[in-house]
Amino acid sequence: MNNVMATAQSMEPEPLKFYLHPGQLFACTKNYAVTTILGSCVSVCLWDPLTKIGGINHFLLPYDVGDGQAPSRFGNLAVQELIDQVLALGAAQVRLQAKLFGGACVLDAFRGRAKHLGMKNVEVARELLQCANIPILGEAVGGDRGRKLIFHTDSGSAWVKSL
Repeated sequence: MNNVMATAQSMEPEPLKFYLHPGQLFACTKNYAVTTILGSCVSVCLWDPLTKIGGINHFLLPYDVGDGQAPSRFGNLAVQELIDQVLALGAAQVRLQAKLFGGACVLDAFRGRAKHLGMKNVEVARELLQCANIPILGEAVGGDRGRKLIFHTDSGSAWVKSL
């Protein structure tokens, strides 16, 4: 008779993978690891801990200038669209939690300016989340280096690496 000890292995399935391009947003009810690269752009990550519904956007500019470009490229539209998407999937606004990433000043010519594009993107995201009563539980914003971000939609966890 063979005595074999089984090792405990996680029964959690590997997350599906999705690469989020600038100007896109992604929300779902499944276990996804969403990767994006940020410079002055900003990503807002939303998560409902009860339903495990999560979503992320990647916007380039703070405000829509009305030139017919994709609305998810602009923070003032992309943040609300992300909120609407996760709510449509069954999340509850009172439970939503946010994390905020990006907003770096990656161009030497603009370093030293307090109101560079990256910080304007961060400010619009903060304002809209505050107006929606969604707390920001974590952030990695500003600085002068880009970031690689991986957001897990089912757990709300995020991994960030400076580039």
